[in-house]
Amino acid sequence: MKKSVEEDVFIPLYPKSTVEDKSSLRSKFQERRFWSAVKLLSNVVLWDGIVQEDKVRDLGLSKLLNRYLLLNIINTPLGPDNIEKCNKVVACLPERWFQDLKGGSTLPELLNFSQHLLQ
Repeated sequence: MKKSVEEDVFIPLYPKSTVEDKSSLRSKFQERRFWSAVKLLSNVVLWDGIVQEDKVRDLGLSKLLNRYLLLNIINTPLGPDNIEKCNKVVACLPERWFQDLKGGSTLPELLNFSQHLLQ
């Protein structure tokens, strides 16, 4: 899993003007790479309970979400596409990770993502 996250994930960053045209090849490529990374995130977190939780959280949240996915989400214009991306990421996260949190708090690895959601 670590090798896949570190070596196989690639989401290019193009200028906003380039990807605003959803029919452009660059935009389509960037979207395909984003959704492939989301699928990898969902597969990584499926190992929760089998592999040590801190390893799964490190790979899934620290490396995959914060390093690749969040940058793409932040650069996606606010609107339905951004909401869909955020919803899919949230759907990947195991509820068990949030059971012991106090109201209004989140996992340290999700702080930047939470701030984006609040915006």
